[in-house]
Amino acid sequence: MAVYKLLLLQPPVQDFYNTAIRLQPIGLCYLKATVQKFLPEFQVVVKDYHQGWGRHTLPLPKELAYLKDYYAYPDKSPFSSFYQYYHFGASFEAIAEDVAAEQPDLIGISSLFSPYFREVMRCAEAIKQRWNAPIILGGAHVSVEPERMLRHECIDFVIRGEGERPLVEFLRAWMQQSDYDKVPNLGFKRHAKLILNPLAPNYAIDDLPVPDFSDFPANRYLFEQRPLSFVITSRGCPHRCAFCSVHLTFGYRYRRRSNEAILHELQQRYHAGYRVFDFEDDNLTFDRQAMLELCEKIIANFPPGDLQFLAMNGLSYHSLDVELLHKMKLAGFTHLNLSLVSANQSIRNQTRRPHSLEHYFTVVHEAAQLGFQIVSYQILGLPDESLDSMIATLVLNAQLPVLLGASIFYLTPGSPLAQEFPPLTETDVFKARLTAMSIETPHIKRDDLFTLFVTTRILNFFKGLELPEKSMPLAEVLHDAEQQGGRTTLGVTILHKLFEQHSLYATVGNNLKPVRRFQVELFFRVWNQLERICTQQGRQITHLASFSGDFPNG
Repeated sequence: MAVYKLLLLQPPVQDFYNTAIRLQPIGLCYLKATVQKFLPEFQVVVKDYHQGWGRHTLPLPKELAYLKDYYAYPDKSPFSSFYQYYHFGASFEAIAEDVAAEQPDLIGISSLFSPYFREVMRCAEAIKQRWNAPIILGGAHVSVEPERMLRHECIDFVIRGEGERPLVEFLRAWMQQSDYDKVPNLGFKRHAKLILNPLAPNYAIDDLPVPDFSDFPANRYLFEQRPLSFVITSRGCPHRCAFCSVHLTFGYRYRRRSNEAILHELQQRYHAGYRVFDFEDDNLTFDRQAMLELCEKIIANFPPGDLQFLAMNGLSYHSLDVELLHKMKLAGFTHLNLSLVSANQSIRNQTRRPHSLEHYFTVVHEAAQLGFQIVSYQILGLPDESLDSMIATLVLNAQLPVLLGASIFYLTPGSPLAQEFPPLTETDVFKARLTAMSIETPHIKRDDLFTLFVTTRILNFFKGLELPEKSMPLAEVLHDAEQQGGRTTLGVTILHKLFEQHSLYATVGNNLKPVRRFQVELFFRVWNQLERICTQQGRQITHLASFSGDFPNG
């Protein structure tokens, strides 16, 4: 039946680190299923050139040369940050060779994350040298910067916003060699002029088919050695967070699939061998009642304990309560990623996240009692937040049963906050990543950002220890941890030097080298405000003051 071949690919990325377990290309698999539903003339193949191809080292890009003093050593200690810059995925040459072997009629490339737009362009350039087929781009970054992407000589088309309906209508126009002006969301070139068609609604969310993962075996993507599948229950974000641009892709109108459709997809994946499901929604629990009912359906239709559910894209604690947490736990949820952003009410108001801190405490304590593994994310370096305010949030979370998720602020293209800055250059977009530590403010400098980031590593070291008693003084905790061997013993050795010599060391081979940009005075400003450290298991590390050194309280 198939007459044409459409190849959809996920490109590699280049950075200091890789998020290895969140790479299943569900967006491309949605596109594949939708095209094959409406246009059976097309054979659609999805290729993942990011996951499963290993990595190789790269020279540090010139735009990031200032990071050499911060990421100075191949540190093997528990408190290391970054060191080597990598290419994660297939080489551009290998991609071009593989694409040419497929002989596609059209090629689609996903451009999800703004700082990796250059990798998308490199893919397009390499492919065009080997195979002359139209290249179309889509994804969140294209929705934010369609003109910058379309301007590149190797890019023929772009799609803004949700891609299913625009791609189908584009393919129809392409087959019929008709005018592209009526294809919604499409960007194209006419006589060297860039044309961006108006945006239009996508298909109704329940009319979208289940994503087609048939190009990948169930064991391609794993979480703790079990087959992992992404699931999306909704699209659209009703919140208007100042640091986010997701509305440019999915809009502000919240649309949720029916629970029957979601359950059908889970059952289909279950029979295909998947046992771990990560809900990648931006707002999984926004419709509280619908989420309660979904949990009840999961409990009624699957063997107890057979499935594990995650929400690694994060949950708004605003939409969680005691009843929903209990139901989610019974259904098989094990991890909660919460976004606090800041404990400072005025900062939360400015970033349009005016959620109650009291409610945050309720959610954290109830979730911890239920046995959830909790990560709480704080943004370090928001433009109007003082250093004292950032420290206060860090101290608050250090004393709660959560792991600390430190997210260093960067300007997301298209976000409301980015509009308050001069127009972003290509270099600015490239540096829109946590590892770049690119934004300094009157309140916080790069040394401070680095120090607070490493401080979260130190505090998480304590939080990850398993204590035999509900409450233990720090001296006993360090003594017991020192006996464990490996990196734990190494961490204790470095901590003793930090407390006694007021210097943090990296482990390089068998040697210890000072971490030069770590501001020890700032570390002790945080440390001296801690009354205790709460581990992930809810146990308390006390008597911290005897390790405070000679630095005064902040």
